[in-house]
Amino acid sequence: MAGGSLYQDDDQGAITDINVTPFVDVVLVILVVFIVTAKLIVARGVEIDKPKAATGGEVQSTLRVSVTEKGDLYVNGDRFTDDAAAVARIKQIAATTSKPKAIIAGSRVGPYGNVMRAIDLVQQAGVTAIALENERP
Repeated sequence: MAGGSLYQDDDQGAITDINVTPFVDVVLVILVVFIVTAKLIVARGVEIDKPKAATGGEVQSTLRVSVTEKGDLYVNGDRFTDDAAAVARIKQIAATTSKPKAIIAGSRVGPYGNVMRAIDLVQQAGVTAIALENERP
């Protein structure tokens, strides 16, 4: 029986087998769509835990980074002019807790780049939980 099917059907009726190939094709397309959208969602930017302006509660943290309008950087009240020294101090403070969280306060009238520099320094130190401080209206 050359070229015959391995499945032997006693009656010569209609084929009742389920064709799995289209099902597999659809599942693979859906999987690719989920992979692409997941990469787009993750690659949006810096993960920031934003406190609410009017109804947000106090965020407890042992690490506070402040940036003045001129770009002066303060870590827990101590002024740092060198970025490497600031990263070392942030690492030292972050090592005291199991899940370090940084609160970054930037001047309202200062350049946006100053706050981004502070966020970058905190991330270089290995702290990924970041909150931006604000004032209640």
